[in-house]
Amino acid sequence: MNNIKVVLIGDTAVGKTSIADRFVNNNFSEFNEPTIGAAFLSKTLENVKFEIWDTAGQERYRALAPMYYRGASAALIVFDITQSDSFNNAAGWIKEIKERGKENCIIILVGNKCDLSNHQIDYKYAKEYADENGIFFIKASAKDNINIDNIFQIIINNYDSSTDFPPRNDVNLMYKKKVERKCC
Repeated sequence: MNNIKVVLIGDTAVGKTSIADRFVNNNFSEFNEPTIGAAFLSKTLENVKFEIWDTAGQERYRALAPMYYRGASAALIVFDITQSDSFNNAAGWIKEIKERGKENCIIILVGNKCDLSNHQIDYKYAKEYADENGIFFIKASAKDNINIDNIFQIIINNYDSSTDFPPRNDVNLMYKKKVERKCC
């Protein structure tokens, strides 16, 4: 069983919580309270246990984000396709994850709310941006359950457990060298 840490990052009200709730509980609520700090959920799929960190999108919690994405094997950078500002801000998150996140972190740009008709971000434009930056792009709708499972399937298909080691500052007894001691 592989444990994969996944972090959801993006502006407030782009649908991070809705995506996580749809994936884990197959549930959608039209109105979610804003996440404070972060919320943790988990789900096992195809012999993979996803450890999902849903981060707060409010600016006042931005400084906490590195604490949640540190050591993440996958980052879902979520934007609302009806809000161009959320796409522009996603670019900053992508840059930060690439610079400060785990070296082999799978980054997926998720254009949420594709069920709505007033798109401000064109699929082709977002896809080109993702390709230029060497990341994945998928449009989704937590409300209509469009591509939610496919997001996590991308992670399963691209996860390489052979390169996924614990972060250097974590204590993991599996990796500690046994010290032999002489008596008194």
